Amino acid sequence: QVQLVESGGGLVQTGSSLRLSCSASGGTFSNLAMGWFRQAPGQEREFVAAINWAGTSTYYSDSANGRFTISRDNTKNTMFLQMNSLRPEDTAVYYCAAHRTGHSTGDIVQAPPVNFYWGQGTQVTVSS
Repeated sequence: QVQLVESGGGLVQTGSSLRLSCSASGGTFSNLAMGWFRQAPGQEREFVAAINWAGTSTYYSDSANGRFTISRDNTKNTMFLQMNSLRPEDTAVYYCAAHRTGHSTGDIVQAPPVNFYWGQGTQVTVSS
């Protein structure tokens, strides 16, 4: 059974950094596009960052661009999100996602939620 497990969340101060990890198991993920989403209290889940199957192409939301870096290690079935210069508005539950069939960043950005495998989420809280 496909499983995605996030880790690395926590409580940090404004301007700090965190590195989230997503460990994948139960399937072959090295040929699938993956991404990060987040959901703040009372808000809808939103796209944060995407990476293609090979790790050679990435795409970010406007809020993440320039501060966050997505990467992956296909030899370890793991994806990462390095978050720098964190702000209180980054506070949310962060979800790891893998597209069920797609390979490109566009598959992450455009697909409806049903097209993904999802992790359980990890809480990131940024205090002011």
